Amino acid sequence: MSRIAFLGLGHMGLPMAKNLVKAGHEVHGFDVVPAAVEAAQKAGIPVAASGADAVADADVVITMFPAGTHVIEAYQGGLLAAAAPGTLFIESSTIAVDEARTAHELALAAGHRNIDAPVSGGVVGAENGTLAFMVGGSDEDFAAALPLLEAMGKRIVHCGGTGLGQAAKVCNNMILAVSQIAVAEAFVLGERLGLEHQALFDVVSQASGQCWSITTNCPVPGPVPTSPANRDYQPGFAGALMAKDLGLALQAIEQTATDAKMGRLAQQLYAAFAAGSGATRDFSGIITDIREDRV
Repeated sequence: MSRIAFLGLGHMGLPMAKNLVKAGHEVHGFDVVPAAVEAAQKAGIPVAASGADAVADADVVITMFPAGTHVIEAYQGGLLAAAAPGTLFIESSTIAVDEARTAHELALAAGHRNIDAPVSGGVVGAENGTLAFMVGGSDEDFAAALPLLEAMGKRIVHCGGTGLGQAAKVCNNMILAVSQIAVAEAFVLGERLGLEHQALFDVVSQASGQCWSITTNCPVPGPVPTSPANRDYQPGFAGALMAKDLGLALQAIEQTATDAKMGRLAQQLYAAFAAGSGATRDFSGIITDIREDRV
């Protein structure tokens, strides 16, 4: 059993923390949002008065924050100083590769260990313990973190050295965004050609166009009852978060001088979606903007 400090108890973090408790670990949480604190307490997870208090006696610190600036600020603002020497920091936010490497260097300089371990699978994956973890870090630190990651996820991949977990995540989400747009455009085209949603789904879900964006995150109500389209596009994975992740992808595209035309276009479309109706809707809801020619 490990004593774990889990910082960031939002829609993803809280179910991840609960799965660690189910696996027999002692978890103490912290969040700056009162509603998240209340939800954690109702779930039976003790919440510390501050991040520094949460990490003081922890063997492992897991952070799940909105952006890289929050991670760096938290590390520099007292987390690293408050933790016992040799604490393993698992950074599960989705942040830029260079931010992950900065966090790693800060942790090492303070006498700690660190891996980047962003996730894929959304809220449903977090609740069911079926997340995919993409991990960057040393073999030794990956091995130390693996039992904890297995309590929260179904597929854990060691992608290489520091920052490469984030590199895999940004590539994955670029693919996801492009495929979700393509699926949405296909359903709108099908509508205008007179195809029923179910008929198109029955064909594509078993044909060469098959992908997660249709079989799990189908953007129209009906064919996949558990998809966000059946609950008025409640996330899920919000459009604002997809826009943020694609901003990280665009940053990586430009830093590496990669000719990624579809990635750039997806970033533009999701930025427009998030700036309009889609900030708090599931990212599959971009189909409504495509249908109404708003993106």
